[in-house]
Amino acid sequence: MGQIIEVEVRSYELDAYNHVNNAVYLNYLEYARMEYLRRIGFDYVGLVDEGYMLYVTRIDIRYKHSARLYDKLKIEVNPLKLGKVSGTFQQIISNPQGDICAEAEVSWACVDKTGKPSKLPDKYFVVGLEPQKA
Repeated sequence: MGQIIEVEVRSYELDAYNHVNNAVYLNYLEYARMEYLRRIGFDYVGLVDEGYMLYVTRIDIRYKHSARLYDKLKIEVNPLKLGKVSGTFQQIISNPQGDICAEAEVSWACVDKTGKPSKLPDKYFVVGLEPQKA
């Protein structure tokens, strides 16, 4: 149950080569994941209010094609894995021409207010968090 989230490249995100700086892609990925969670009805604010957080534990990103000023990028977000404490999203960023700019696998873990891994409370296992079965 993937979603497409769109962002437009802004001037301050460019590097000296006049394309999006590699580090900016991490911001795009974060924005898209949070928007994805909101769209599937995941109550992130409620999770934090209850003393839990989702920490990113690993990002494996592959840069494929440059993005440029004013490109309207599409970021596809799909859940790949889901366990009781952690999960992984696949994210693909593409430009208006359909070229893939970056692909990433982002792993996360639920932690309690002390930062220790913790089981994600059952009410947060919403439809869309679990990968689609093939």
